Amino acid sequence: MIRAVDIHKSFGDTEVLKGIDFSFEEGKTNLIIGKSGAGKTVLLKTLVGLFQPTSGHVWYDDQNLSQLSKKELLKLRKKVGMLFQGNALFDSMTVEENIRFPLDMFSSQSLAEKTNRVNHCLERVSLPGINHKYPSEISGGMQKRVGIARAIVLNPKYLFADEPNSGLDPKTAIRIDELLSSITKENNITTIINTHDMSSVMEIGDNICFVHEGKLEWQGNKSEVLNSSNQTLQEFIFASPFLKRLKRKALEHDKTQGQQD
Repeated sequence: MIRAVDIHKSFGDTEVLKGIDFSFEEGKTNLIIGKSGAGKTVLLKTLVGLFQPTSGHVWYDDQNLSQLSKKELLKLRKKVGMLFQGNALFDSMTVEENIRFPLDMFSSQSLAEKTNRVNHCLERVSLPGINHKYPSEISGGMQKRVGIARAIVLNPKYLFADEPNSGLDPKTAIRIDELLSSITKENNITTIINTHDMSSVMEIGDNICFVHEGKLEWQGNKSEVLNSSNQTLQEFIFASPFLKRLKRKALEHDKTQGQQD
């Protein structure tokens, strides 16, 4: 579990995060949602340690992130996987070399052991046999899955994903969502996903943190989100044309049922 305890983050005179308290649960897909400028990206970067909070603390289980020594921090880093929005694959490296990179950095395994682990991860993301291709030779959706393979190659306890569906077509986005969700449950990972994709929210939102103007506005899960009485959340959700149509159909259905009764 990862906990944000009264997290404040300011840049100069601008306070972006204003006292976030939230628990990101183990074995669940934890989503951070909110409109642009709400503070969700700053929150994600603070959780992963790229930003230091102005005040407050981030806890990884029983470890306070801000109080770790360099040695302890390095040990923790080995347990963290990161899927970047732009994939962040090295163009000059093959798929195998990209996935192996964290192993080269943090593992003392032999080359044969690393290769076996790479192959296992490629199998897990349904991309066997593309080891020697370069990122430019595969599709955007395949690049995203290679990014996931690299993020899980160290068998992480914590997995972060920044807008994993950005730039993907709806069918591929659903596949990425399903992959992240299944990997999370299979390995009991604490997965934290920063997203504005309401399809992801409805499909894999086990634990949802809705950030608005730097504050935790609402928390819940995918079965509760549509029926929330929080007006700010409702305005955010139903800004999506698809969900507007969904809500309209539901209201029409309720009206028809009422007339029949």
